Amino acid sequence: MPTYELALMLRAMPKPELKTTLKRVSHAIFNRGGIIRNIENLGFRPIPYKTSSHGVVHREANYFIFRIDTATQAVSDLKEEYSRDVDVVRQRVFKMPENTEHACTLEEELLPPAYRKEVQEMIEIGKTQVNRFTYKFKYNSGLDYYPFQK
Repeated sequence: MPTYELALMLRAMPKPELKTTLKRVSHAIFNRGGIIRNIENLGFRPIPYKTSSHGVVHREANYFIFRIDTATQAVSDLKEEYSRDVDVVRQRVFKMPENTEHACTLEEELLPPAYRKEVQEMIEIGKTQVNRFTYKFKYNSGLDYYPFQK
């Protein structure tokens, strides 16, 4: 299952209501076979611009980020359910990039740039390419001489 980041803006409400809303959000993920990896609370802050949701104008919101693993088909169901939820002001789902392991050694990084393999490859590529920025006059103008010579 791919990893997604679910960013939620919840309306301003007391902590007991906020707790029930977060439970409802998490149970929706669990019911679709998802796994919650991390929940990050970014706090209660003003929204950069006023937002209208479910007929109410919001100027402040509680910000939460859920990192979840779920099936790709379940993401559209979650978005649809959260769009109907009156406590959710705004929700966005982002696909997280997969972790790619890079094999790096400290000895290679500590070498001077001229001795690094990547730099030597770039130098070889630079030697084979033609410099397109130097202009050369072509003598196919039909004149026997260069007209702009001093």
